[in-house]
Amino acid sequence: MRGSILFLLPFLSHAQPSSPITSPEYTQIQRHLAHGWNTWDVQSVTTQVLLPQGLAVRLGFLQKTRLYGDSFLPTALIGRLDKNAEHVFPGPHAFDGSYSDLTLTWKSQSFRIQSASDHDDLILLITPLAAPVENGPLPMTAVFSFGFLWNRPGSVALQPSGAMLADTASRRISFFLDGTQTTARDAPLTAPYFAATLDRPIALSSGKRRSIAEVRAILAAHLAAFTTSTQKAGPASSIAAAIQTVLGWDTIYDPEFQRVISPVSRLWSVSWGGYVLFDWDTFFAASMASIGNRDLAYADAIETLNESTPAGFVPNYARPGGWKSGDRSEPPVGAITVLSLYRKFHDQWFLRDTFSHLLAWNRWWAEHRDVQGYLVWGTDAHGAPEDTDDSARGTLQAARFESGLDNSPMYDNVPFDHKTGRMLLADAGLIGLYVADCDALATIASQLGKPVEAQELTARADRYRAKLASLWDDKTGIFLNKNLVTGEFSPRISPTNFYPLLAKAATAEQADRMVREHLENPAEFGGEFVLPSIARNDPAFKDQEYWRGRVWGPMNYLVYLGLRNYPQPAARQKLAAKSLALFMKEWTTNGHVHENYNALLGQGDDVPSSDRFYHWGALLGFLTYLEQTQ
Repeated sequence: MRGSILFLLPFLSHAQPSSPITSPEYTQIQRHLAHGWNTWDVQSVTTQVLLPQGLAVRLGFLQKTRLYGDSFLPTALIGRLDKNAEHVFPGPHAFDGSYSDLTLTWKSQSFRIQSASDHDDLILLITPLAAPVENGPLPMTAVFSFGFLWNRPGSVALQPSGAMLADTASRRISFFLDGTQTTARDAPLTAPYFAATLDRPIALSSGKRRSIAEVRAILAAHLAAFTTSTQKAGPASSIAAAIQTVLGWDTIYDPEFQRVISPVSRLWSVSWGGYVLFDWDTFFAASMASIGNRDLAYADAIETLNESTPAGFVPNYARPGGWKSGDRSEPPVGAITVLSLYRKFHDQWFLRDTFSHLLAWNRWWAEHRDVQGYLVWGTDAHGAPEDTDDSARGTLQAARFESGLDNSPMYDNVPFDHKTGRMLLADAGLIGLYVADCDALATIASQLGKPVEAQELTARADRYRAKLASLWDDKTGIFLNKNLVTGEFSPRISPTNFYPLLAKAATAEQADRMVREHLENPAEFGGEFVLPSIARNDPAFKDQEYWRGRVWGPMNYLVYLGLRNYPQPAARQKLAAKSLALFMKEWTTNGHVHENYNALLGQGDDVPSSDRFYHWGALLGFLTYLEQTQ
């Protein structure tokens, strides 16, 4: 029966993605998101932008010295590692920009910067955190420059009255400053600006003049509203506040496609030319955004699917200029994400809009990554002539990139077919994710009244689930990867070897063995800081570099979801609690949410290769949020 279903679907060999999702429902969501004041500009967390007008207020800092060496900080980002870089400690940031709060330290001086969007007015307060001392450093100067981003039409001019007047395409806005104004003639600016000495708090407001006291009252009200919004999560309120803050600071506006998106971090986006959307990273952002912002959750999921290539798959990466990885994808977590969002918000149009993209992607895996009936990672070296600057394509490293585990020791010295671009390793993790994708997409198809597609997907899930069962090693007590040249199991295991739990491929007894003998075994994945990305008794664990032993939020999250399919409440709760403790350790002390963490020290700051504000690190807290709210 399974064979006959596939035979009746000749289009499976040439699956094409649908055109970009631009339904009226989704267009309205993006229009709603891209509105009002927020930290939309990827270049700086101290810039406020009004959408859709594109009017920007950029806050910079001018350092004065008594002899020489004046310097100017025009922008600020979280997590810069340069020796003389600013340090930003991120405070609360509402999804909609209605409130934001951070502490900036530069040249040994610190300031609290608060913002509020109040009935279309912008409110900013900059407060020095230490009073000037005799013979100490001169007070810095805050410089507010005004202009229009992305070639949006408009003009700004300083008025004789002292107000700053901005004419946008749709409205006129006046800005007023409460502070000790100065000229700041040596600030390297060509735009109109206000400048004020930071010897006391200074405030900027639009619409009308406001005193410092009035500004403080508005900010206090907006902070209270932010707190109230997170308290809806009950016992998980502190986690909800952290996740909202992380995504608040990492969400930006992309002028190329006129959309709101949540790339992994601003530092990554700036280095990639404005934004970078990685496949599974952004789907996970959608899941986390669901704690308090349906529209942002939908946008992150849909815009990831909108990057689908002509071949029908969601690429490893997409960046400005239409550049994307035309040779490789990344882990298939789209359907489980979409289904979970639907089950929370119940919008049928969301399933309708995303289904064809998800189906094309699902079919692509079976056609392009099947070797001997198993799924493997790979790279289509001849499928993306526009990506000739990508030196990895066609190599084993590109196949590693497709796995999302760029330097995992699981893929050290594995056989690779240079002619086909396939890693000749049956991957239990990939197959587990793919079967879960088939199952979720079959459920979506049934919900949409598509019985033929549902039957196709169910048959494909059954076929690969059976192949996955053949990767169970009873001697070891876990599913193992298999060398397709020698036929031997690989002894190297990582959290991906637990992904068959997502596919419900394990029996209850097998799942119990996996938990007892491996997940909670301190010689492998147990211990204080979990889950290491390779077993502790693997020789590569000591490297503690990227996927060679460090702890990653997405691995913990996917293993947690797999555990929810089995009667393993204690193991699930323990994983969630340990993950939260690891996340909170640096979140509370440094305001960092790391790309990955040292599995021995519980730190992210020990290596420069762990971005300090990478949103999927918050998945470590998301587990407890799910545990306490679902």
